[in-house]
Amino acid sequence: MNDERFLGLLGKLVGEAETLQDNPPDLVPREDNASQHVLDILAPYTGEGGPIKAERVSFEEGRGNLILTYPGKTERTIAFVGSHLDVVPANPETWERNPFELSVEGDKLYGRGTTDCLGHVAAITELFLQLAERKVALDVTVVAVFIASEEAEAKPGVGVDGLVEAGKLEFIKNGPVIWVDSADSQPCIGTAGAMMWHLKAIGKLFHSGLPHKGINALELGMEAVKIIQERFYADFPAHPKEEEYAFATCSTMKPTQMSCAKGGLNQLPPHATISGDIRLTPFYEVEDVRAKVESYVAELNADLGSIPTRGPHSTYTIADGTTGKLELTWGAMALEGIACNLTSPGYKALCKATEEVKGVAKPYAICGSLPLVRSLQREGFDLQVTGYGLSDTYHADNEYALHSDLRDAVKILARIVAEIDEGLAKK
Repeated sequence: MNDERFLGLLGKLVGEAETLQDNPPDLVPREDNASQHVLDILAPYTGEGGPIKAERVSFEEGRGNLILTYPGKTERTIAFVGSHLDVVPANPETWERNPFELSVEGDKLYGRGTTDCLGHVAAITELFLQLAERKVALDVTVVAVFIASEEAEAKPGVGVDGLVEAGKLEFIKNGPVIWVDSADSQPCIGTAGAMMWHLKAIGKLFHSGLPHKGINALELGMEAVKIIQERFYADFPAHPKEEEYAFATCSTMKPTQMSCAKGGLNQLPPHATISGDIRLTPFYEVEDVRAKVESYVAELNADLGSIPTRGPHSTYTIADGTTGKLELTWGAMALEGIACNLTSPGYKALCKATEEVKGVAKPYAICGSLPLVRSLQREGFDLQVTGYGLSDTYHADNEYALHSDLRDAVKILARIVAEIDEGLAKK
């Protein structure tokens, strides 16, 4: 790696991070501000007759995706996709350093986006620069796709989903696709889906000294969630493939927040909302889970007497005919998990390259979630996942990546290219 050049580009990218923050409607990024620095540093090799082809594809003003191609002798491809040009917001008041300026402190590279995901953009750009400088002759065509709008899905069709719909990525179905946006320098072979839920319990306000004349929404909600969780774990138990993929946990459903109507401590709350998430390993389908949970709630509403009460005067139906009620709503976004193909040439090349550079390959699976990857797999892309930032600093204050990890990233990606190219030469 040309360290000076790499750090220079990364410094310019992080310097744009304030304009790359993605949290609409308040913060709408302009990814072109970042990709222009990539285009500028590649300019000596992208002109007429240059070895690199660069195409910016925009579906919204200022928010382009950037496709880089280093053509080989064949139409077979190895593609590095998913490194994104937007970042999560950073509050300078809670950082110990300026989040919008690269700070180099020994091996640590501080700044918003160094781990997620501008460090990857700079590393992959460095790979393309090295290919072009050395005029490497390849059978395989090397592709990079830097995407817009990864951090927020409030407006679909701006990023990789728009590229797929427009047919811009069809040609990379001719080989493995490495999604470069995870962490810790190892192959990530599985992620979980994520579904956010809100269960509102509706009761009746009354003085707590006369509990038989009111309906305690907090009690109704808590008891209902307990039943729903028990049924979820019965219907979606640990799956045999979770062990094969080394998932640390099975699918889970849990409450994470609670709120209720404001009032005095001597009042039964008329409504309460318990919210949480479902983390779903990729061996179950999101729509199946959604339908099941909705059926649990419908059955509880039809038979409130099946829900345990708390104490001799707790009730969900009172003398005046009022009954409690449960209302389930889902969060706007549901992510699907992915189980990568462990027989893919891309997986084998990724593991081999990782072992050669890092000394060991330790594929892992997590119940964290990545957007977009399962949809690409469904579209027929042979997707593998890796990344070279640090999971401990993802989206964090004082985010940093290690220079040594990103230096190794360039080596690993170059070895993946070589491995796929050698595989073609042997055919």
